Amino acid sequence: MTPHPSHGLAVALFAVVVAVTLTITVWVGRRGHAAEDFYAGGRDFSPLQNGFALSGDYLSAASFLGVTGLIALYGYDGVLYSIGFLVAWLVVLMLVSELVRNAGRYTLADVLALRMRQRPVRAAAGLASMVVTLMYLIAQMVGAGSLVALLLGTDSGAAKGWTIVAVGGLMIVYVTVGGMRATTWIQIVKAFLLVAGSVLLTVLVVARFHGDLGALMHAAAQHSGVGDRYLQPGLKYGASTTSRLDFFSLGLALVLGTAGLPHILSRFYTVPTARAARRSTMWAIGLIGCFYLMAIVLGLGAGAVVGAKAVKAANPAGNTAVPLLALDLGGGAGSTWGLLLFAVISAIAFATILAVVAGLTLASSAAFAHDLYARAWRRPEERQVSEREEVIAARISAIVIGGLAVVLSLFAQKLNVAFLVGLAFAVAASANLPTLLYSLFWKRFTTRGAVWSVYGGLVPAVVLVLFSPVVSGAKTSVLPGLDFHWFPLENPGLVSIPLGFLAGWLGTVLDRERADEDGFAELEVRALTGAGAA
Repeated sequence: MTPHPSHGLAVALFAVVVAVTLTITVWVGRRGHAAEDFYAGGRDFSPLQNGFALSGDYLSAASFLGVTGLIALYGYDGVLYSIGFLVAWLVVLMLVSELVRNAGRYTLADVLALRMRQRPVRAAAGLASMVVTLMYLIAQMVGAGSLVALLLGTDSGAAKGWTIVAVGGLMIVYVTVGGMRATTWIQIVKAFLLVAGSVLLTVLVVARFHGDLGALMHAAAQHSGVGDRYLQPGLKYGASTTSRLDFFSLGLALVLGTAGLPHILSRFYTVPTARAARRSTMWAIGLIGCFYLMAIVLGLGAGAVVGAKAVKAANPAGNTAVPLLALDLGGGAGSTWGLLLFAVISAIAFATILAVVAGLTLASSAAFAHDLYARAWRRPEERQVSEREEVIAARISAIVIGGLAVVLSLFAQKLNVAFLVGLAFAVAASANLPTLLYSLFWKRFTTRGAVWSVYGGLVPAVVLVLFSPVVSGAKTSVLPGLDFHWFPLENPGLVSIPLGFLAGWLGTVLDRERADEDGFAELEVRALTGAGAA
């Protein structure tokens, strides 16, 4: 990889992005210091604003960098990858958004604690939320490292490492200073920039092929190195029975995982009513749907214009396909417009990463402070933690979580960011979703069932990832020099998601303690009508 002469301009634009987001954080962070401001942004965002923020939270480096890279490299199979991310929102809209807004206050555990014994349920749900957000954070950090390495024209691990450290430092500042209100405005700005940048690139790609999408697909296949197989299923996931199962496992995780992501669930608490939560989700579906349609064009465009060989040479996982496409569409590495477009798209991708890591860190620190520190670790006879102490604990935990995410990200730089996010979705679908659905819809569900459901999905998901080709046994593994894998699939969802549902059912059936029917009735009324909602 050779340095691009655009690096000065791109670095300047990066600095502008950082300056703008920090200004928003400081300005908004002065407006409120109560727990409701820190966790829920005062609950006064409109459905349109929250719809943009939901889109900003969801459309991460995995979408802009990872999915487009997979489409550029694997064609049809990469397109199937993007479909799972979009279909997942139908589950959120139909089963989760309104009910969670009415039943909870700040976190997933708030919903469960309405009808369960508080301490064990909050301990389990809080831990699961922290694991999911940490895995998601690693993906964003890896994307940041790949992006800046391309920008500087270097494969240096040191450059990627320092980038990851810098992003970690910024996300800590966003959360500790601005809380949810600042994070939401950063998400809104980022979503607007991302959609605008995607529209611009899509128009340029379509114009390059004179509006002929057939010609675009043919050119992508010709430059893929595999011919027409590029446009057929099976290039990445059809070589063997194992790879087919892996794809099914991944699809299951993507479709079911969104409804269990802590940073997405916490977004529904930033609007004043359940109706606003549903309208927010509809806005998000529209924006996200449009983006993924454009992502397909951008992925095919990268394959056709840049070529799979060049994409892999810049980054083996394909994480830099979109910036390379922008460089070429503007006129190439030696042109002023090419360098300018490359710098602008790189800056938008960087803004994407900064916004998402802020939302993730906030969700993780809320799970720690609100669920673990203030409630799960406190006995009833102990002095209750004040809101001010809880917010301080959340800010301190953001620093610790940010540091841990930085350290872990340094070992995962070879992996595709969309793939890493797939792992986080699998854990969310295994641990959080079964517990949430059982709690909302099953009258007999008990505290033991809830705890078993969380750990019955969380532990298998994490263990299977540790002993999969993701960690060892392959050239692209986190530890390529070792081989201790025994689980053949890269994504654990096919096994861990059914185990989460099974454990919840089994724990309830074997529990001698009867379910709190009055608690379920209260939850049902509150979830469906909003009576008593915060």
